[in-house]
Amino acid sequence: MIVAGNWKMNVDFSEAEDLIVEIAEGIEEKSPKVEVIVCPPYLYLELATDIEQETNLFIGAQNLSQFENGAYTGEISASLLQSMGVRFSIIGHSERRKYFNETDEILLQKINIALKNEIMPIFCIGEVLEDRDAGKHFDIVKSQLENTVFKLSKVDFEKITLAYEPVWAIGTGVTATKEQAQEMHAFIRNLIAEKYDPTTADECFILYGGSCNAANAHELFSQTDVDGGLIGGASLNAEEFLKIIDIAESITANA
Repeated sequence: MIVAGNWKMNVDFSEAEDLIVEIAEGIEEKSPKVEVIVCPPYLYLELATDIEQETNLFIGAQNLSQFENGAYTGEISASLLQSMGVRFSIIGHSERRKYFNETDEILLQKINIALKNEIMPIFCIGEVLEDRDAGKHFDIVKSQLENTVFKLSKVDFEKITLAYEPVWAIGTGVTATKEQAQEMHAFIRNLIAEKYDPTTADECFILYGGSCNAANAHELFSQTDVDGGLIGGASLNAEEFLKIIDIAESITANA
């Protein structure tokens, strides 16, 4: 399983240092079967990658530019991230789509640049509440996949981690039921099998995100096609984040 923490635009420098050290120390004796990824703000990536070198943590960025390098003030390129030892990047989070108007075309550019620079994308997909209420949620997710990662070769697709995040559940305290999560994850896995092959589908990590916390992680992670979580607010509390990791370990050990 994978448990990834997305800190978003939170915590100051001293808080970030305390948080990542506490998480790193907390997983020191934990199972290598659970891959733990922390995605802090850009400002803290050097701190995080320094700590990563001595721990079982992996470090990811929350975003990267669709441009390779050059006169793009304020942007952070994949090559700059790679030079710091960053191994993952979230791409396509619903907040980037909504607030920064990131289209599928832009997201595919970001994915390709990330892969070129040996950064593995955690690619987010998911529907808004209106789409779910209208019964369009499967069509929306299928379209998001077809317009982006399904344009990749099989070799490149195998480097992608997917994160299903129902937009209506992000930061709202509302979580998809375990049945809703399993239904969509199984749908996504079937699409992968149709596009590539069953083995590729089986080996693809599909995470759940959307108000996932220590209280609901067990029922979500216990579903057949849920391979862990992309954790938002709960990743800002080391104790709770470590509890979520413990839950993932327990489920993995009993699988």
